[in-house]
Amino acid sequence: MDFGKVKAIVEDIKSKQPGIDRVMFVGCGASMADLYPGYYFIAHESTKLLSSIQTANEFNYDTPKGVGDHTIVITASLGGSTPESVAATKKARELGAHVVTLSMAEDSPIIKETEYKVVHGFQENYAAKTEKMTYCLALAIEIVKEFEGYEFYDEALAAFDGMPDLIQNAVKSVGPAAKEFGEKYKDEKTIYVLSSGASLGVAYSTASFLFMEMQWIAAPTVHSGEYFHGPFELTEKDAPYLLFMNDGKTRHLDARALTFLQRFDAKITNIDAKDYGLNEIASENVIDYFNPMIHTGVMRVFAEELAKARKHPLTKRRYMWKLTY
Repeated sequence: MDFGKVKAIVEDIKSKQPGIDRVMFVGCGASMADLYPGYYFIAHESTKLLSSIQTANEFNYDTPKGVGDHTIVITASLGGSTPESVAATKKARELGAHVVTLSMAEDSPIIKETEYKVVHGFQENYAAKTEKMTYCLALAIEIVKEFEGYEFYDEALAAFDGMPDLIQNAVKSVGPAAKEFGEKYKDEKTIYVLSSGASLGVAYSTASFLFMEMQWIAAPTVHSGEYFHGPFELTEKDAPYLLFMNDGKTRHLDARALTFLQRFDAKITNIDAKDYGLNEIASENVIDYFNPMIHTGVMRVFAEELAKARKHPLTKRRYMWKLTY
């Protein structure tokens, strides 16, 4: 990954507009979920910048009034051809925003509409599948550092350096657990997915895309902190749950939910960032923002094993790529 490019982009934006006061993250589906760690970082670490995340067509049809030359808009599309995200990229530029776009496709329609492009990997290995969200987080950290200062910047860079090997080592170790997950959940019609903090986006993408889109399994997403404010009423013996447990400030929220699920003997799979040594590469000052990468890498193996157990490939669709909609 080219973090020098990230630094150069942010420095160039600052040279044009030192008065940036808003950073927006805009995309669709899994790409919007991959933008979540960047949004979460700015929302929690910045004292000056407004941060928001929005699905692309909402941005297109109900555009926030504050978008303009004091705004950075970060858009994303894996293949670069999602029409709503292409249109949002174009619209943001027309409104005078400084637009940075993430895509794996160098010559894609969305890249042609942007001002600054970041082309990331995806196919090479499991770590590469997290590059979009990693670049987004890197952009967010660089923006805060450049426009107001970030005291833990060097600690964040160290975590970025260690993340690819951490993911690759983790996925080598999860084969048996992933196979068990596939067999355990293969006949479920519903799986509840919980998390908190920066990994809420991983819970959302797992539920909406790996389960609902790719496996046709209903999958409500529940924030671990909100679990006790309504959703816990559905907890009973053998009810199927998947929890992404964070290492960091919101771990208490995840642990509290886990304790309740265990109390009523629900069917639980817990993907815990602590189990994969996240704290070995990320200090306590930055660890919260790096949970999504390890969760995403490990979950991909679990999803592949679920697909095998169900004899339902992750590429199988009813409507996507088949109908006009």
